[in-house]
Formats: sequence, C-alpha cells, structure tokens
Amino acid sequence: MNNRFLYIYTLLVICIVSICSACSNQKQNISIRDNQTELTKKIGSVVSAIGKNIDYILHDSHNILWFASNSDGVYRYNGKVLTHITEKEGLISNFVLKIEEDIHGNLWFSTRDGICTFDGMSFINYTDTIKNAPFRTISYVKGGLFFSNLNSICFFDGSHFSNFTIHPFSYSPPNHTLYRPYGMYCSLVDNKNKIVFGTQDKGVCFYQKEQSTFMTDKDLAGPAIRSIIQDKKGHYWFGNNGGGLFLYDGNILRNLTEEFQLTNYDFLKDHSQKEKEGTLARVFAIQQDKFEHMWIGTADAGIWEYDGVSIKNYTSKDGVIGNSVTYIYKDKNEKLWFIVNGDSFQYFDGKSFQKANFSELY
Repeated sequence: MNNRFLYIYTLLVICIVSICSACSNQKQNISIRDNQTELTKKIGSVVSAIGKNIDYILHDSHNILWFASNSDGVYRYNGKVLTHITEKEGLISNFVLKIEEDIHGNLWFSTRDGICTFDGMSFINYTDTIKNAPFRTISYVKGGLFFSNLNSICFFDGSHFSNFTIHPFSYSPPNHTLYRPYGMYCSLVDNKNKIVFGTQDKGVCFYQKEQSTFMTDKDLAGPAIRSIIQDKKGHYWFGNNGGGLFLYDGNILRNLTEEFQLTNYDFLKDHSQKEKEGTLARVFAIQQDKFEHMWIGTADAGIWEYDGVSIKNYTSKDGVIGNSVTYIYKDKNEKLWFIVNGDSFQYFDGKSFQKANFSELY
C-alpha cells in the first residue's frame, strides 16, 4: 500500500514539475521577444533626418519602416523614433542595396560587400555561407529569398541555402572581370509561383524546373533589367536601363518606349550620353496605383505615368524636384511615394507632386 502511494505521489510530483517548467519556458520566450524589441530600439543613433542615396524601403511585419542607403547604412523608423544604423553596430557595409524579410521575421541586407541578417539583436554575416552553399535543384517555398552570387544565384527557403545557375551549360564565366551577363539584378515570384529574373545583359529569364527561358527581343537584352513587377491583370512589366519600358501579357512583348518614340539611341549605342530629359529609356522603378495606372521612375528623366492609352512625363514644372527617380514605394493603402534624387520623398496629389517627410510614409 505504501509503495503504491509512493508511486502515485512520485507521478504527481513529476507532472507538477513538468507543467511549471513549461509555464516558465513560455514566460522566458515571451521575455526574450520583448527584450529583442527593446534591443532593436537601442541599436544605432537617434537622428532627426534621413541621409542621402536611399535606394530601397521595406515596411516589415513588425510595423517598422527601414530605409536602405547606398553609402550611409540604414535608417529605422518605428512611428516615433528614427534610428541610424551603420557598420559601427555590426552592419557589414554602409552601402546597402536592398532589405528583405524572411519567413521567420529576420531581415536580410544585401550590400556592396556581402549579405548579412538581423534578428532584432545582432547582425550575422552570411556572405561566405551563401557563396559556398551546395548546388542543387531548388523547390520554391513561399517567402523564400534569392541572393545574387558572382557565378550563380542562391535561394534561401527559410532553413537551407541552395545555389543554382540560369546560364547555359556551355557558358563559362570569365575570371578576369566581374562582368556577368547572366547575373541577377532583380527577381519576381509571380501570382502562380513562377520565378522571373532580370539579368545584367541577357534580358529576362523565366525559370522553372531547372529550365531557363530568356526573353531578349526589342532591346530587352543589352542593358540591365532594373525592375520587374506583375500588375493586377497578371501582365509583366520590365524596366531596362537603356531599352526602356516593356509590357508582356504572356503572349506579346511590347517596347512602349519605342512605341511612344521616347528612346535614347545614344545611350543604347555606347552609354556615352547618360542623361537626356524627355526620354523613357533608363527605367529603374515601376509601380501600379489603385487606379491601375503604371508609374515609372527613370534615372535621368523624372516620372512617367501610363494609363493604358497615353503616357505623360512629370518634371520640375509639375513639382518634381529632380530627374533621378530610382525607387517607388507602395504603402499598405496603395499610395505611391517617389524617392527623388535619393534623399527626398514625394507623392502625387492628383495635380502636382508634393514633398513629404519620411514619417508620412509610416
């Protein structure tokens, strides 16, 4: 009887300890997440304004705005405080080209000098991990990220890194130059999970089941593809740094720059004339507004609007404060914000362009 009582008593003690331990661990995990939030707030220096050369904006899942500067690190805005984060805080380079968020909520910073991630507490350099990842067949996972390597593309599915190539088997990358015609400049996963890459010199690549199909017609190849989006109808839009604006409906490829006679032939020939107002040649950014109009940012000719029939150029006479518009940010309400000259934010009020403070994007 005593032995039986002792046995039951022991089981009860074990159960109570297990339950308490589980509760304790749950509280500890919540505490860790809270501490990560506090630490994120403390990283970097509090500033009152954003610097220059802003190339990218990300609104993450924690309702934080991040601004990538191609010379001055990154800026973080939580709706109250603007923080400046640089190499001093562990960022591997102050030349930041893009910021992305993975399925776990970690941020990935693609920079001039490599790639690092930020988990809310610290930065980790993944440049060598991505460079040396094994080559294997990829299976796209929603929320996965693509990173450009010198001779390949690396896919991160949230757990594993996998390298793969899109160039033909017969192609051999040169060792004496960094020029890579098949190098990835931008990417898109469309509404049917098809993968599309914009390349440095070989136009647009549709990649599926280890097969690469390249679209190079009508000056789509040559200069780099700087922007790819899919509109609400499922049509593709390509922005080429020289060839201009392209529309592909799945059957027919159109060069709208040629159709509207807005080509910069000198730049296409040898890139000798880098700036030419009134052209739609050097397209760096494309976005669609809630009225299904397409807005195009160029490196040298301001902003263009295409309503499906006609096209219009906006310049200083319309309130645009510069000719270089290389990124267009669409907020959660589908309002468009234009980064002008890398340091100013503007929006269109229906009549003209108005200047905005960074906090208005939140």
